[in-house]
Amino acid sequence: MKLLRRVLLWQAALWAAFGLAIAAVPGTVLVDLFGQAPLADDAFARLAGVGAFCLSLNMVLVAQRIEDIWWFSWTFVVLEAGTVAVSLANALGARPAGSGALLWWLLTVVGVAFLALLVAGLAKTGTETPPG
Repeated sequence: MKLLRRVLLWQAALWAAFGLAIAAVPGTVLVDLFGQAPLADDAFARLAGVGAFCLSLNMVLVAQRIEDIWWFSWTFVVLEAGTVAVSLANALGARPAGSGALLWWLLTVVGVAFLALLVAGLAKTGTETPPG
């Protein structure tokens, strides 16, 4: 369970930082830093940032109660699989004209790493935890 707890806490830290940055200064992060096409309205990016931050809080809660609710980490596996699928599609070209690929490759690589670590942590935890 130690591996799974550590993965969740590191993942939560990254989601929190990313979420706060997007919520606070979406144009600076997305357009200036990562070369995305300018948004007509920052509201949806800000909402995504708030959601990412709240997601990080859920990861911390699961990590703190890992002995009782370790199986809930499967939701984060689904999240990472979806994040990787969307990010990879955008990295390979399904992005608006004028948007750079760096952000999408970064999200893909980090997502694959966390996906592998989560699955490894869950596999290890599954062997440590007695059924029922």
